[in-house]
Amino acid sequence: MMLKGKIFKSLLIAALTCFSWQTSMGQKTFTLEDLNYGGTNFYNMRVQTRYTNWWGDELIKGDVEACYVVNKQTGKEQVLFELKDVNALLDSDKSHQVNHLMSCTFPYSNKTLAYIVTGKQHLLYDWAKKKIEWIQNKETTDVQSWNAQSLSTAYILNNNLFVSDKKGNKTQLTTDGSSDIVYGKAVHRDEFGIYKGLFWSNDGEQLAFYRMDQSMVETYPQVNVFTPIATLEPDKYPMAGRTSHKVTIGIYNASTGKTIYLAVGDPTNRYFTNIQWSPDNKILYLIELNRKQTKMQLDAYDAATGKKIKTLYTEESNKYVHPVTPITFLPWNKNQFILQSEKDGYNHLYLFNTNGELQRQITSGKWVVLDLMGFNSSKKCAYILSTECNPIQNNIFAVDIASGKRTLLDNGKGCHANTYGENNKHRLAVSESGKWIIDNYSEPQVPRNINIINTENKKTLTWFTAPNPWKGYTVPEFTSGSIKAADNQTDLYYRMVKPTNFDPNKKYPTIIYVYGGPGVRNVEARWNYSSRGWETYMAQKGYLLFILDNRGSSDRGLEFEQATFHKLGVEEMKDQMKGVEFLTSLPYVDKNRIGVHGWSFGGFMTTNLITTYPEVFKVGVAGGPVINWEWYEVMYGERYMGTPQDNKEGYNNSNLLNKAKNLKGKLQIIIGMNDPVVVPQHAENFLKSCIDAGTQPDFFIYPGEGHNMRGHSSVHLHERITQYFEDYLKPLKAKE
Repeated sequence: MMLKGKIFKSLLIAALTCFSWQTSMGQKTFTLEDLNYGGTNFYNMRVQTRYTNWWGDELIKGDVEACYVVNKQTGKEQVLFELKDVNALLDSDKSHQVNHLMSCTFPYSNKTLAYIVTGKQHLLYDWAKKKIEWIQNKETTDVQSWNAQSLSTAYILNNNLFVSDKKGNKTQLTTDGSSDIVYGKAVHRDEFGIYKGLFWSNDGEQLAFYRMDQSMVETYPQVNVFTPIATLEPDKYPMAGRTSHKVTIGIYNASTGKTIYLAVGDPTNRYFTNIQWSPDNKILYLIELNRKQTKMQLDAYDAATGKKIKTLYTEESNKYVHPVTPITFLPWNKNQFILQSEKDGYNHLYLFNTNGELQRQITSGKWVVLDLMGFNSSKKCAYILSTECNPIQNNIFAVDIASGKRTLLDNGKGCHANTYGENNKHRLAVSESGKWIIDNYSEPQVPRNINIINTENKKTLTWFTAPNPWKGYTVPEFTSGSIKAADNQTDLYYRMVKPTNFDPNKKYPTIIYVYGGPGVRNVEARWNYSSRGWETYMAQKGYLLFILDNRGSSDRGLEFEQATFHKLGVEEMKDQMKGVEFLTSLPYVDKNRIGVHGWSFGGFMTTNLITTYPEVFKVGVAGGPVINWEWYEVMYGERYMGTPQDNKEGYNNSNLLNKAKNLKGKLQIIIGMNDPVVVPQHAENFLKSCIDAGTQPDFFIYPGEGHNMRGHSSVHLHERITQYFEDYLKPLKAKE
């Protein structure tokens, strides 16, 4: 979903890679088919990587034809098993065959079993015996969860929840599932770190699941235009200040065959998130928030009866609290757990016991813990990823639980542990015992290195160095720096992409690419400072690109993020204009040819900037823009803006319908016709306001598309964005 930082960030990182045709001078240049993730040549031109998993403390490399054991001291690889051996044991039907071994996992450190998924089946393959230990057909559904301990699978079929045990016996848990009553899926619009709706206990004998009643939520009338007569395909969409859905949590016990629901009381205007089982599977923990999101409480419920045991912790704010991570139990002490909280202004680790008593704050400082990656029981330490070294970096530290002492485990540069598991967490980087870490990282001048870190002696082996895919191509210059925010105190980080074959004596048209909203950090110390492929494409066409992370964006602490509270689009624009001030001080920036482009929250910012500063921005392209925050979803919208009833001034100031009359330059608005995130009425109402005011935006829709263009439509989209700037920004050439 859009405006959801992690998924948007993943798209940004994926779009880093570039490249293709030959010029008459012998230098290779790039096409969008090379640069764009939907391009026909993109996947052939990405930075190379290695696909890894841990089998206990053994590092396994998954490849197309085989899996390999990697010697962690030397980096040498030895075949573990081959694809042909697995497929020889399966039905020859293509849908039953395994296509590759890059994504198989190794759930048992003491067994020679690999978990493999085919188009129709999932199975456990014993490579030592060269036999299929267990196999079961998959249901045709995109919502299913397999448990390695019980070999049971939970899945959704025809809107209802089922469990299939290890013998294939199926149990239907619900009967009233529908488009109104939703089981086993992510709830609360995927906010609060929620990314799934099925939660197995550690032993696989109990299943916790979400039940969402959205019958009372208003319906947005999406339309399918690809039928002979267009048909209605409505979405339930809870808008800010309006009725939201109600969520409850069930627990199915396979031993008793019974399902109970947690006794939470009336779930109206309450959010339940961050579900976690106790190590003994007797207690279910969750974090509850009130609708205003000003108070969170960590609650414990009896898994057998559903009754509430106690509230272990509460936290309140006069703005908002934003828990996104479940508690994590210490592997060596089942009576202690780590809670992540921003209560001191930055996300840090706090140690509690199961009575709810705070033992100590484990980490502290004016930096952010990005992830709790894993543990080392023998050393009684945790591994974290944090911004302690630099606000635009991610670095790995070992943290002693007792003392809080931190030890840097990587080289102190770049962005590390780029090995992701569920919900973009980095736990896949750490081996089972915590004695080893696979460190997949990049730096601004390093496309990718993969190191193996021995956490016992701090020695590092460079296992893989990716070749530079830009070699032989005409490459723009990527730089990064900082300027002061509009408060004249806070450092803001930017990325600049200079035109290919840059000449400091020329003046260049400049495009500001903007996101600016919560949950996203655009400028990172990754390869080329996380530059998007389209930026390289535009630099090749003679544009200068500038990207600034304003206050309100992520991973800089609460004060930085909450600077925009109840006034989205106000402080962000002030900071972006400080960026413009910086740009226009540069002799090679043509102040008469400044454009702006962004998507999602960036579409909101683009529209806001060009209508607030029409003398500055000559051309803009706004993708999927929020126009009126009253029409955005409850959970995200009310966190940052409150309700329209309680914050009338804030909503009015952020309502871009009021600014349609100010449009002077060229603005193109682009949306997916069936956007379920920023629904089409945003753009349509802005067009109506422009019509009423006599201003002239341009408009383009992608039929059948959602918030982001899928597949090759993304190439078409970026061709269109490019052409708009080529048509309207470049011709405004000032005399040089």
